[in-house]
This record gives sequence, structure tokens and C-alpha cells, in this order.
Amino acid sequence: MAGSAAEKTFDALGNPVRRRILHILSDRPRAVGEIAHGLPVSRPAVSRHLRILEKVHLVTHEKQGNRNVFRLDGDGWRSAREFLDGFWDVSLARFKIVAENSPRRESPPRGRK
Repeated sequence: MAGSAAEKTFDALGNPVRRRILHILSDRPRAVGEIAHGLPVSRPAVSRHLRILEKVHLVTHEKQGNRNVFRLDGDGWRSAREFLDGFWDVSLARFKIVAENSPRRESPPRGRK
């Protein structure tokens, strides 16, 4: 994955299995086996998806004995939110300029089409 942190985050979110993993982790931290239980992919595939999510800081893990317990990580979400906030700030400012510089069209009188 190339590009900014936000682009990498959105790339990671483009996969439905990874989005489902994030949804599963939204309740509480879970071990890989617990996450894999509710998914239509193998446990090794879940581990690969988790590595991708961890790389973009959407999840983090902690070793607990012989288990890796994953939880959501706010850093990746922050970069995505900053991107979206900036995107909308710019887009809305441009929309305002266009709206203010467009000729006004008068509405037809009521009852006439």
C-alpha cells in the first residue's frame, strides 16, 4: 500500500472481512480464535488481515500468555478522520464559492409549471 496514512487506512477498510473484524472488536478486545470463529475465512487468513489492520494502526495487540489479544487502536481512525475533515472543509468551501457566484434562478410562480 502506498500513499498517506489516511489512504493506507482507507485501503485497509476496503476489504469486507477487515471491516467485519473491526466490527467484532468494537465490543471488546478478543483473541484471534474468537475473531476467526465468526468469520468465513481461516484462522491464518484472519491473522493476515489483523496484521494489515495493525500496520495502519486500526488495531493493536497484546500478548497474554500464548494468545494475542487484539483491540481497536485510535491512531488510524484519527488519520482517516483528519483526512475526511480536511476533505469536507475544502469541498464545502468550493461549493460555497460556486453557489455565491452562480446566477440566481427565479422560481416559477406557484400553480404554473
